[in-house]
Amino acid sequence: MIVSPEGTIISVNRGFEEITGYKRQEVLGHSCSILNCSGCEMARRAEGCHWCVMFQKGNLKKQKCLLIRKDGRPVHILKNASVLKDQAGNVTGAVETITDVTDLVEKETQIETFRRELDGEDRFHGLIGVSASMQKVFELIANAAQADAPVIIYGESGTGKELVAKAIHETGPRGQKPYIKVNCAALNESLLESELFGHVKGAFTGAYRDREGRFEAAAGGSIFLDEIGDLPLSTQVKLLRVLEEKVVERVGDQRPIPVDVRIVSATNRDLPGLIEKGAFREDFFYRINVIPIQVPPLRDRAEDIPLLARSFFNRIKLKSGKPIEGISNAALEALSRYAWPGNVRELRSAFEFAFVSCQEAMIQPAHLPAHMLTRERPYCAPAMSADQPIEEVKKQRLYHALRRARGNQSEAARMLGISRTSIWQQMKRFGIRPQDVLN
Repeated sequence: MIVSPEGTIISVNRGFEEITGYKRQEVLGHSCSILNCSGCEMARRAEGCHWCVMFQKGNLKKQKCLLIRKDGRPVHILKNASVLKDQAGNVTGAVETITDVTDLVEKETQIETFRRELDGEDRFHGLIGVSASMQKVFELIANAAQADAPVIIYGESGTGKELVAKAIHETGPRGQKPYIKVNCAALNESLLESELFGHVKGAFTGAYRDREGRFEAAAGGSIFLDEIGDLPLSTQVKLLRVLEEKVVERVGDQRPIPVDVRIVSATNRDLPGLIEKGAFREDFFYRINVIPIQVPPLRDRAEDIPLLARSFFNRIKLKSGKPIEGISNAALEALSRYAWPGNVRELRSAFEFAFVSCQEAMIQPAHLPAHMLTRERPYCAPAMSADQPIEEVKKQRLYHALRRARGNQSEAARMLGISRTSIWQQMKRFGIRPQDVLN
């Protein structure tokens, strides 16, 4: 937009028409005050200015303003302006550019809203819940963080055990030191020991140089041993020495290396049951089971589902940019009825699916994964007594899911809300062969 020294609009381009809603012929010859720009209003109130402080200053740079379109809708803009002068230095007018930054301002507002939500009373270091069971977990985390004894976190897959471990580290005196995670089920025995304790050059084929282990890397901080129930017996023996003597030995070396590390572990397995079977050392169990924390499954804290649903909705909306306004009451009811075998991780996946399938303003039940729309639990085994060991319950659930999926491990993983790798590992653990579920 180009204006005369008196503020009369002399020229505008097509971008001006698109942002303001005014056609060229509607504004030419009129005062620029027709735009009701908030920046100009403030300028007119400036002391000692005849009508616009911009002519006094000579320019405006990156000024955030709000103007009103022809249809009455406010538009957030970024304004730049500069005075035009002739060869004699006389002011002949001014040129002004405006950029529509409404989307950017809305994003900033959303981010600030989400930030306030994340700092809300129902959240604790990424964990969300107002239920009594989760409030108890929050209290245990706060107390455990101030101690230095080993912590073990129990809970089904997808309940948020890793978030609990990280909260313990961050709220404790080691919070500014390293936090190292190791998945004990992801590596075979030889690789696991090398990862944990490091190795020296020539210790095995492929060991071309010395390498520090995760315990050394976590010096002064915490190490999180996930899926500790899958740890080989031989590694348990070596970890027991680390716990008792505070030293590690690299693979291929006998020199002890002192380490100052807090151990936090997690498992979804029945460790006492594994001890009875000889698959887990009792002495090692008592050394890691000093401060046990049980994370409840989602089905036992249904009052937290709306909070979690809102949190996942906001995060995915911000990331995807889709103009979905909210979650319908019917969808929330469907989520509350479902039993959540995959727990919080499955709930997050459900919203990722919903944002793909939803083309409406609100997420409806039809936008959720199909198996959530029935009270039937397709992943569950037939009714079992309450006193059955948890490992037997898990085995039956896995078997039942594989039967319904006709042996398709990816489909069974989707039903249970876990990864295909976990399906394969559990089939191996429970001795379930592909042909067993097809008979």
